[in-house]
Amino acid sequence: MIGVHTASRLCASVRTYNRGVALSEFGLIERFFRRPARSSSVVLAGGDDAALIAPTVGFEIALSVDMLVENRHFFHGVDPQALGHKSLAVNLSDMAAMGATPRWALLAGALPAADPQWLAAFARGFFDLADAFGVDLIGGDTTQGPLNLCVTIAGEVPAGQAIRRGGAKTGDDVYVSGELGASALAVAALQDRVALDADALTSSRMRLDWPAPRVALGERLRSVATAMLDVSDGLTGDLTHILDASGVGAAIELAAIPRSSALDALLATPARDVAIECLLAGGDDYELLFTAPPSSAPTLAALSRDLELPLTRIGWITVERGLTVTDEHGDALGAVPRAFDHFAGDSQA
Repeated sequence: MIGVHTASRLCASVRTYNRGVALSEFGLIERFFRRPARSSSVVLAGGDDAALIAPTVGFEIALSVDMLVENRHFFHGVDPQALGHKSLAVNLSDMAAMGATPRWALLAGALPAADPQWLAAFARGFFDLADAFGVDLIGGDTTQGPLNLCVTIAGEVPAGQAIRRGGAKTGDDVYVSGELGASALAVAALQDRVALDADALTSSRMRLDWPAPRVALGERLRSVATAMLDVSDGLTGDLTHILDASGVGAAIELAAIPRSSALDALLATPARDVAIECLLAGGDDYELLFTAPPSSAPTLAALSRDLELPLTRIGWITVERGLTVTDEHGDALGAVPRAFDHFAGDSQA
C-alpha cells in the first residue's frame, strides 16, 4: 500500500474525502503511511526507487514475505484495524521463528477503493504493532483490485545463530508455545461447522484476528532450540517440515497439546473430529514450535516464567521417519488431519 513506484494508479474517483476532494494514490500514501523513520539504520525510506538500510555489523539479514488474500486468509468485512495488525503480525512471527529481531518492512497491496476511514483503521492496526516491535515501514506498492495485502519483512540475527528447521536430533523434546487450535475453532464456528457460546467465540475470534507474534521468545531460544518454525498452516504439517529437513521422525501426544477450555470440551462431544482437526491441522496459531534436548527443560521452565508464556512439551523426536500422533489412551490416530494447503481448496470463505 506504500508507493515508491506503482504498476497502475488507483482510480481517484472511487472514493472521496468528506470534503469531496478525491483521494489519489500518492495522497493516500502521504496521509496514512508516510512517517519519519524511527531507527538510524534507515538511510532512505519510501520516495525513491528503493529504500536504503544500514545492517548491523556482525549480523545476518533474515527476509520473509507473506500475502493475505480476502476470503482466502481472512473473511470479507473483517475489522480493518485487526487486518492491519495481522498483516504485520504474521511476518513478525516468521522473524520469531528464526530467532531474528524484526527491523524493516515493505507493504504492498490491492484495494477495491481508496476509503479514508478503512485506511485510517488499517494503518492504526499496522503501526501500533510496528511501534511495539520497533519496525520501520520503508516502502512498498499499491494498486486497485480485489483486497490483497503483502508484507515483506527484514530482520537481523547474530551471524550463525539463526534457528533453522533442519537441526532436530533423535531424543529431542518437541515444544509449542501458548495454545493451539483457537483460530481454527473460530473459523469452524463462523462456517457453522461447530456451535460455540458467545464468550468462546469472542476469545477464539481474538486469536484469529489479533495473533501475538512471539518475537521475544524466538530471540531467547537462539541458544536453546535445535530447530524451530511458527505454526501457521497447522501443527502436523508444520512439524513435518522440521522432520523432513532434519531427517528424523516424531511422536506427539494429543492430550499434551495445549488448547482452550472450549476446544478441550469439544473433544468429548460429537464435534470431536472438528476439535482434533483444529488442534492438529487448523493453523493460523502463530505460536512457535521447536525442538530442544531434554537437558534444556529447566532453562525452558525458567524462560516460560520470565515471559509469562506457557511452553509445553507435546512429544519427542524419533529415529524412525514419519509422524505418529497418539490419542488420550495412547493409541495411534488412524488418520491424521492434513494441514492447510493453498491449492487444495481451503479458505475462510
